Amino acid sequence: MPTDSTNRSNTPSAGEFDYIVVGAGTAGCLLANRLSADPSKRVLLLEAGGKDNYHWIHIPVGYLYCIGNPRTDWLFKTEADPGLNGRQLGYPRGKVMGGCSSINGMIYMRGQRQDYDSWRDAGNEGWGWDDVLPIFKSMEDYHGGASDMHGAGGEWRVEKQRLSWEILDAFREAAAQAGIPKIEDFNRGDNEGASYFEVNQRSGWRWNAVKAFIKPIEHRTNLTILTHARTTSLIFDGKRATGVEFVRHAQKLIATAKGAVVLAAGSIGSVQILQSSGIGPATLLQKLNIPVLHDLPGVGRNLQDHLQIRTVFKIQNAKSLNTMANSLWGKAKMGLQYLINRTGPLSMAPSQLGVFAKSDPSYDRANVEYHVQPLSLEKFGDPLHDFPAFTASVCNLRPSSRGFVEIVSPDTDVAPRINCCYLSTEEDRKVAAQSIELTRRIVAQPALALYHPEEIKPGPEITSPEALAQAAGDIATTIFHPVGTCKMGKDEMAVVDSSLRVHGIDGLWVADASVMPTITSGNTNSPTLVIAQKAADAILQLT
Repeated sequence: MPTDSTNRSNTPSAGEFDYIVVGAGTAGCLLANRLSADPSKRVLLLEAGGKDNYHWIHIPVGYLYCIGNPRTDWLFKTEADPGLNGRQLGYPRGKVMGGCSSINGMIYMRGQRQDYDSWRDAGNEGWGWDDVLPIFKSMEDYHGGASDMHGAGGEWRVEKQRLSWEILDAFREAAAQAGIPKIEDFNRGDNEGASYFEVNQRSGWRWNAVKAFIKPIEHRTNLTILTHARTTSLIFDGKRATGVEFVRHAQKLIATAKGAVVLAAGSIGSVQILQSSGIGPATLLQKLNIPVLHDLPGVGRNLQDHLQIRTVFKIQNAKSLNTMANSLWGKAKMGLQYLINRTGPLSMAPSQLGVFAKSDPSYDRANVEYHVQPLSLEKFGDPLHDFPAFTASVCNLRPSSRGFVEIVSPDTDVAPRINCCYLSTEEDRKVAAQSIELTRRIVAQPALALYHPEEIKPGPEITSPEALAQAAGDIATTIFHPVGTCKMGKDEMAVVDSSLRVHGIDGLWVADASVMPTITSGNTNSPTLVIAQKAADAILQLT
C-alpha cells in the first residue's frame, strides 16, 4: 500500500539518504557506483536477494544451477499462453546481488543502430545511437583494446569465448553458404552475420555487475548496501517520493531520501513496486483496494520479450556436449580443463555461436537472432539427450506482440501475473514460420552434410506456414529478455520521460530494462547498463 510520509512514526528508521536505489541488479549496481562517487552524498542500495557468494554464479556453466534455484531466481511463471498452445513458462529473474547479470548467458550485445534511433525519433531526446555509443565505450574493457567502436579500461569486461566446437564452425560456414556473411563484431550498429558471441567474462570467470561496479567501491563509507531487503512500498509526501518501506529479516523498516528514489528492480519488480504503491492503472488498483496516488495506465503494459524457437538436429561424426556430459570420463575431462586452464565446456556461455539474419529478404535489416548450442534437451532443466545433437534457437528480434504484468495483491511478496501474449499477432506467427524455414535452409547447406543432420524438433513432416507457426508454440521458450513495462516516452502509455523520471511524480525515477519503448535487437543486459548510466547522469544533474 502507498505510505504517506506523515504516518510512519511507529516504523523503525534505517536512516536518511540522498539517494535510495531499489534493486542491486545490473542497473542498480552501476547506479550505486555513480551516485555514491560524491562522498558528500549518502546512498542506500536495497537488494531483496542475497550476496553473490554462491560458487555457481561465477563458473560460467553454473547458470544451469542458478536458474530455477530459489537462492538466485525469483521463480516467476508466465500465465498459460494461447500463443504457446496453452503452455506456461518458467520466467527466470535474478534474485541476488548482480541480478540477471549473475545468472544470465553473459552475452555482450548492444543491438542495432536503428533501435536507439527509433527511441530518439519517438521524442526521447539523447537516446539515438550516436548518443549511446560513447556510453557503451566509456564503461567497456574490450579484449581488443580501444577503437572507434570499442573502449578499454572501463568496468565492463568483454572477452572472446575460450572454446569452439566443430559442429558450430560448420553451422557458421553453412550460414555463409546460405547468404549470411561471417563477421567478427556484432556490436558496430549492424549485427547481420554469423560469429561466436563475445562474453562478459574475465579469464574464464563470469563478470557480473557486482564485480564491475560494487567490488571496486565497497570501501566508500557513504554507500550502504542491505541484502535480503524486500521493498514493500514507496513513501510519498503528496506526489513526491520521499523514501521506501522494506522488510528485512522479518522487520519492517523505512528509509527516507532527500534527493531521489530510483527503481532498478527490473521489468517485473519495478512494476510490482509502482502498482503496490498506488501508481498504475486506476482500474487495477481499485480492484485490489489500493488507494490511487496517480493513474498511470502504462505501468505494467507494453511487455516485450524474445521468444526462442528451439529447433533440434541429431548429428553424426562430431562431438556435442550431450555425449561429453553423459559419460563419467567426459565430465572429468571438462572439470580438469576448467580447473587447469579455465577453458572447456565449464567456461562456456549457454550459447556460443550467434547468427543475425533476415527471415525474409523483404526486411531492411536483420530481424532474427540465432543462439546455436552444441547440445539438446527436451526443455530447460531436463537432462541432455543421449545422442549427439545441436540446437539452433531462433528468436524474432522485434516482436509486435505485447503482453502485460499486473499485481494480484498489494503484497510484493506475492508473484504478479505475467502474460507475455507470445505469437499473438499475425506478423509474429509469420516470422516464426519463416524462422524455421530459414533454419532448414542453413542446415541443408553442404557445410553440414558430413554430419547428416536429422531434424528432431519440430519435425520435417511439418511444412505449411500455419503448421510451422503452431509447432513454434510447442517448442518455443523465453530467452529471458523482458522489457518495456515502464516505457519511456511522451504518449499516454508512457511511464517515464527521457530523463527516466516517472510522469506525475516528483523525486522518483525508473532505471532498468522496463523503460525501453521497444526491445533492442539482441541481448538486453548491456543496454540496461547504458540506461542506468543515463539515469545516474540525469539524477545528479536534476537533484
